[in-house]
Amino acid sequence: MGVLNVTPDSFSDGGDFATHEAALRHARQMVAEGADLIDVGGESTRPGAAAVTVQEELDRVIPVIETLAAELPVPVSIDTSKPEVMRAAVAAGAGLINDVAALRRRGALAAAATLGVPVCLMHMQGEPGTMQRDPTYLDVVGEVRAFLAERLAACAASGIPRERLLVDPGFGFGKTLAHNLALLRGLPRLAELGAPVLVGLSRKSMIGALLGDVPAGQRLHGSVAAAVLAVQRGAAIVRVHDVGPTVQALRVVAAVGGDAGN
Repeated sequence: MGVLNVTPDSFSDGGDFATHEAALRHARQMVAEGADLIDVGGESTRPGAAAVTVQEELDRVIPVIETLAAELPVPVSIDTSKPEVMRAAVAAGAGLINDVAALRRRGALAAAATLGVPVCLMHMQGEPGTMQRDPTYLDVVGEVRAFLAERLAACAASGIPRERLLVDPGFGFGKTLAHNLALLRGLPRLAELGAPVLVGLSRKSMIGALLGDVPAGQRLHGSVAAAVLAVQRGAAIVRVHDVGPTVQALRVVAAVGGDAGN
């Protein structure tokens, strides 16, 4: 999954693809490098990020989704928690909803149930503005697994078929470095839930911390290593900024008999 942030304030590429033409160029490049789907986001969910209005988010994402859905040979997903944006994005051609709030916003479950596209449910402790102040768990893998199981059950009760659901442990969303590492080790337990696991580790602060606090733009090699480890531990989709290097790494590992995808 290639990341396409059409925002001015995302943590590693804010403003880089905020114009329509820049966003389209980047999406085309990621597909050429091997992306299987493109994830379009119009609201930053980095730690401390400010919320945006529904209209502002729509203005950012809908023109891009309309163009990409008509042009690209791969699906386009919408990274949003707002039911209004979900509806408009699917009408514009989006084929997947990627929700960091796991359909917990008012109206989100009902919207997803009626739209008929796959949904990714992510775990987050708190909300973006405050989630990194003091995240606390007794058993991070067990608690994240229990949360995702509950959300899968809530979706089923709302009429969303299990085969349309994916789960995401939410690396960096209300987690310390130790929590993130425990979740990466514990991915096989999350895969046991029976839904495909989507993992977003690319360029995140945990990579920077492990590499001596390097800035986001210098986390390529660590991000690729994390993606390979995630797929080896059961991730079905890796959400990445640097598609080409990640695809190359996964292909090499697969070619020598590993379990890192194809």
